[in-house]
Amino acid sequence: MKQPSNILFVVNPISGDTDKEEIIQKVEQQASRRHLKLRTFHTSGEQDSNKIAELLNTFKAHRVLVAGGDGTIKMLAETLRDKNIPLGILPTGSANGLAYNLGISEVADEAIETALGDRLRKIDVICVNNDLCLHMSDLGLNAELIKNYESGQVRGKIGYALQSIPTLFKSDMPFNFEITTDEGTLHREGILLALANAEHYGTGARVNPDGKMDDGKFEVLIFKKFNIVDIAQTLQPKAKLDNDFMESVATTRVKVRCRQSVPFQIDGEYYGEVNQLEAFILPNHLQIAV
Repeated sequence: MKQPSNILFVVNPISGDTDKEEIIQKVEQQASRRHLKLRTFHTSGEQDSNKIAELLNTFKAHRVLVAGGDGTIKMLAETLRDKNIPLGILPTGSANGLAYNLGISEVADEAIETALGDRLRKIDVICVNNDLCLHMSDLGLNAELIKNYESGQVRGKIGYALQSIPTLFKSDMPFNFEITTDEGTLHREGILLALANAEHYGTGARVNPDGKMDDGKFEVLIFKKFNIVDIAQTLQPKAKLDNDFMESVATTRVKVRCRQSVPFQIDGEYYGEVNQLEAFILPNHLQIAV
């Protein structure tokens, strides 16, 4: 495959609460060495998607590189929705779930080599309430944790850890879910319902052993109870999750209804409380350098 020559480099300066200057310099050095035309854009949180779309209309990028976390990658995936432009990921977020599932290194030099390389993979994407989900969306306890994390003062994985115990005490769990797929309707009570396009959360927890990002379907995961032993099992590479702890349903579309409003997140971004959602798969929707 011909190497890309025009590169748009999108940097989220605040993702993961880390300084991005070193990785910016490394990308610039690689671009210069490979004789690539590089344009760098720093996100501000204000109309970023529109600004990037306008930039893509004038700067004909052959590839977009992104230094950020899952939220920044998701924003770019939505911006590139109708464009055939591959994405290269430099994971610098608090929890880099998509990069983790794709085996993309967090070591800067290795990630840059991958992002500029010629090996591309097309992955599925879940459309959830008209938003794109690249690897994991959920209703319940985890979304509640993300909400509390976003309102806290400490970033990174330490910030998640600091919010975990208060979230448990304040949560309204268990929640009641009505789940409708092409196979019929289920009624379940649980602490969390996830829509999974991949195996792992960004924390490394392997909650969906059957997950594949390019098989044309996703899994609905119902976590029925809070159990420390079962949760610890998700951190084991080959762990089998007990059906009393988690139930999985593979599908291409789903409707979920809840008796009460439940915290909701997509790819690590909190979206408020909802009492229903609809989701369906978009096969082979996004090209990523791997």
